[in-house]
Amino acid sequence: MKHLGTVLGAAIAGIFVMSVWGAFVQAYGIAGGWFAGLIIIGTMWYLNHYVGIHNNEGAWVDMALGIGVTGFMRDVFIKGGQAGIESLPTLIVVILGGIVGGITAAKLEKYLAEKNGEKEEVKE
Repeated sequence: MKHLGTVLGAAIAGIFVMSVWGAFVQAYGIAGGWFAGLIIIGTMWYLNHYVGIHNNEGAWVDMALGIGVTGFMRDVFIKGGQAGIESLPTLIVVILGGIVGGITAAKLEKYLAEKNGEKEEVKE
């Protein structure tokens, strides 16, 4: 059940972002985008993480992954399979960016752990 909650929470976040955010931006410009971000992402974060719809074990790019998959599949359903093929270069760059970000975060955590460990040893 916990995995079903994760899928549903991510899907609901994606549906709201893909259906509501653009309408707010068209109606109110940049302020509408900020408002939509606050309302949609804030509400979905509260439900997914605080209430506990999402399975939050380990490193997980939960809502961003759900929103991305929803946006990708929406265009595939509306415009056909060619839209998915045309978006592959963008997906490859996004995946590479995620890999670089993950490696950088791991190295930073390792560096900070070593730095904090050295400071604690010096204090004793």
